[in-house]
Amino acid sequence: MTGQHERTTADEIQVERYRYILRRLHAVNENVHRFLAIFQTLATVLAGAMLALVVGHRGWGIAPDTARAGVLGFMGLITLVALFTVLIVAVGVLAWMDYRREECELTDDVVGPGFRKPPRWRHLLRWYETYVVLFVVASVTGMWLLVMTVVLPSVD
Repeated sequence: MTGQHERTTADEIQVERYRYILRRLHAVNENVHRFLAIFQTLATVLAGAMLALVVGHRGWGIAPDTARAGVLGFMGLITLVALFTVLIVAVGVLAWMDYRREECELTDDVVGPGFRKPPRWRHLLRWYETYVVLFVVASVTGMWLLVMTVVLPSVD
């Protein structure tokens, strides 16, 4: 009877481990959406404040040089938020890869070899995280181009 009880306990542990891995995979996926939303919100607020500074600096009695420095400061903050977002997404991808490998090892042991294929870096173009990072980088690059070519020259 002890052997059957030990087997049942081992099976329960494997099932619980599998559930844990699936919850962690889900959490990693959800985190990407959260940080993208945070980036979009902060970038919009900072860009709005920057544009308010550009439009209102004369009326507020702020010198053009100070207004330009403020614009660059806002862009620096937007860039920092973007870098943090990209970093968090990259760490999330690495965590996801680890959890998926662990899932594959567990299903290989329980179900049989090859039940789930391990993730591969060559599938990078299929991952939405790739496009989140590209969006963040393209957004900030576009903002810098607009600031340097349109916004800063208009501050006088």
